[in-house]
Amino acid sequence: MFVLLTAGAVFLVQAVVSRDVVRELGGQLIDAGMDGLEAAIAEQLYSIRKTASYTARALDTEAVSLDDPVSLESYLFGALAPLDQVSFALIVDATGNGIRVDRGGGAGSLLSEEVSLDLDEPLVSPVFDRAKNTFSPFWSDPMFIPRRDNTYLLYVKPLHEAGTYLGTIILGMSLHRMSEITRHLSDDDITVFLMQVGTTEIIAHPELSHHFADLHPENILVDVDDVPDLFLAGFTKLKKVGNRAFDLNPRDALYSGYDETGEKRFLVLEDRNRSFRGLPVRVGVHFRAEYLEHSVNELTGAAATGLGLLGLSLLGAGLLARRISVPVKRASIAANEVAGLNLGDVRDLPPSSIRELDDLARGFNAMVSGLKAFNRYVPTSLVKRLIQEGRTETPPQEREVAVLFTDIVGFTSLSEGLTATETANFINHHLSLLGAEITKENGTIDKYIGDAVMAFWGAPETLDNPAASAARAALGIAKVLKDDNSQRISRGETPVRIRIGIHLGPLVVGDIGAPERVNYTVIGDTVNIAARLESLGRDIDPDADIIITVSKEVADRLPQTMLVDQIGNQKVKGRDNPVEVVRLWSENQV
Repeated sequence: MFVLLTAGAVFLVQAVVSRDVVRELGGQLIDAGMDGLEAAIAEQLYSIRKTASYTARALDTEAVSLDDPVSLESYLFGALAPLDQVSFALIVDATGNGIRVDRGGGAGSLLSEEVSLDLDEPLVSPVFDRAKNTFSPFWSDPMFIPRRDNTYLLYVKPLHEAGTYLGTIILGMSLHRMSEITRHLSDDDITVFLMQVGTTEIIAHPELSHHFADLHPENILVDVDDVPDLFLAGFTKLKKVGNRAFDLNPRDALYSGYDETGEKRFLVLEDRNRSFRGLPVRVGVHFRAEYLEHSVNELTGAAATGLGLLGLSLLGAGLLARRISVPVKRASIAANEVAGLNLGDVRDLPPSSIRELDDLARGFNAMVSGLKAFNRYVPTSLVKRLIQEGRTETPPQEREVAVLFTDIVGFTSLSEGLTATETANFINHHLSLLGAEITKENGTIDKYIGDAVMAFWGAPETLDNPAASAARAALGIAKVLKDDNSQRISRGETPVRIRIGIHLGPLVVGDIGAPERVNYTVIGDTVNIAARLESLGRDIDPDADIIITVSKEVADRLPQTMLVDQIGNQKVKGRDNPVEVVRLWSENQV
C-alpha cells in the first residue's frame, strides 16, 4: 500500500508539474509571438527613421540642397525605392516650398512634383508649427488628407541650424500601406491588427481596405465595431482572462470569445509600445484557442485516468506508472526545449497505446505547431548564422553587393476575379518559387514588396562572384516559372510574366539601428539602379514572358556560357548619367 501511495503521489506530482509547464509554455508562446510581431513592425518603422536621419545628414553636409530641386528629386527617388511601406516623401523649406516624391500606381513606379504648401492651412499647420518648435523627430496623429482620400500617419524630421528653422522632412504611411504590413504577418489562423493607443479605433488590419471609402475628415479611422472581422468587431464583448492563467507578460491583455462558427479564440492586445518611438499604435492578434488549451485539457484527463488506474492493484500501478512516466518525462524534456525556443530540437511526441497519453501527445504536438507558427515572425536565420561564426553583431561596412529586383507584369489583371484568399495563395506560391531559387544561390531576401522580391548577394557571406550568383538565381527563376506556367496553361489559367533587374555595386551593409533594435540591411544607390533596371524591361521588350536586364557591371562578371545581348545606354529616372544595359537570356528563350 505504501508503494502504491508513493507511486500515486509521484504520478500526481508529475501531472501537476507537467500541467504547470504546459501553462507556462502557453505564456511563452504568446510572449514569443508578440515579440516577433513587434520586431517585424519595428523593423519597418526603423527603416523610416533612418531614412529621415540620413536625409537630414545629407542636407547638413550639403550633399543635397534645399535650393537644388534636381538633386533633391534624385536623392528622394533613391531613398523611397526600397521603402515599400512609405506612400510619399516630402522635403520643404521654412516657407513651404520643396519636392514631394509619391509611390505611383504601378509596381516600382515613383512620381515627383515640386510643391508650395500653405503652412497656415488648418490641416498642416499643427504639424509644421510643432516642427518649428522642436528639434526631435516625431510621429503625427492620424490625419485624413482629402486629396489622397485616405488617412495617414506622418514621420516628421525638423531641420534646424544654430537654432534657426530651415525646413521639414516628412515620410507618410497610409492606412493602406500599414494594413499591407499586417496582411503579410497574418495567415488563415492568426490575424494581426494595429489599434490606436487610448482608443478602440483600428489603424491597420488585413481586411481594412473594405472601409477606406468610408473615411473622411470627420471619420478618419474605422472603429473596432465596424471592422470587417466579425470576431474582432465584438471586441468590447470579449471576456478578459487573467494573465496568471498562462503566466502572461503584464504588458499584454488576454481576452477570449467565440467566432461566428462557434470556435473559441483568444485575442492578445499589448499596451503602448515603446519600441515604436511615438507611433500611436499597439499590436493586437487573435488566434484559435486550441493552440493554448488543447494540451492543458489533455494533461488533466491523462492525470485523472492515471490516478484511477493506480487504484486497481499494486502490480498494475507499478506497471502503469512506468508506462506513463516515460512519455511524461519525454514531454517534460521536450517542453524545456520549447521553453528555450530550440524548436529545431523538438520532435513530435510519438503516439501511445494508452488513449490518454496519445491524446496528450497530439495536444502537445498541436501546441508546438502553434508556437512554430508564431516563431516564423522572429528573424532567427541571421542570429543562427552569427552564432555559428562566433559573433554577436555585424558592424556596418562597405561591400560589393549584387542586388536583384523582381516584379510581376500586369499583376492587377492577373488577380482580377480572384478572392482575397485566392490572391494570397497565388502570391505565396509565386514568392515560394522565387525564394527557393534565391536561397539555392546563397542569396539574402531583404524583403517581399507585395508580389515583388528584393534580394542581394555578397553579404553576410563573402562571395567570389556575387553577380554570377545573382544571375544564376535569375535564370533559375526563369526556368521554374516556365514550368509553372505550363501547368497554369494546362489548367486554363493565364501564364505569369515577370521582369528581373540586377545591378552590382558598392553598398553599406550590416546592422543598422539603435542597440535595442537593429536591422541587417543594405543602403546605397545600387538598390535604386537595380529597381530601375527591372522597370526598364517594360520598355525594352514589353511582350516578353520573362525579361532579365542587368547592368554592364554585372555582365562583365558573368561566365561566357551565359547568353547576353547588349542593349546600350539607357536613361533611368532619378539619375543624370545613363546606365549601360545588357539583357540576360535563359536557354529556353533562345
